[in-house]
Amino acid sequence: MRVLKKALQEYKYTQEHEWICPESSEKGKLGLTDYAQAQLGDIVFLDLPAPGTQVEQFGKMGEIESVKAVSDLFAPVSGRVLEVNQAAIDEPKLVNEDPYKTGWLVKLELSKPSELEALMNSDEYEKFVAKLREENPE
Repeated sequence: MRVLKKALQEYKYTQEHEWICPESSEKGKLGLTDYAQAQLGDIVFLDLPAPGTQVEQFGKMGEIESVKAVSDLFAPVSGRVLEVNQAAIDEPKLVNEDPYKTGWLVKLELSKPSELEALMNSDEYEKFVAKLREENPE
């Protein structure tokens, strides 16, 4: 079993395995967790929302295609897409290699920063993943 990278403390997490790293009170960068990319396997295609797109918290905002499946990408918070990671679109394997840094997906302008409070912190997310791994051992 592959050892997963530890959830980063400054990030917030969803039960759908997306993360957001607040960069200020109005902006954040988001992506897939290490657990999610490991479950998906080799990622081959990213369908991300265009800059300017409005997204709603927990609403679908794109798709991630791997050799195993196509999975929906959900917004951890509501906001407007400021930027997409063109490097990850061009080389989706970046999400597998470094999901928390070079493999980020989208930058958002947060329309409701208080929504961050509904997300898990790193300790809560680690416990959530540990429970999933107990229920579904590889």
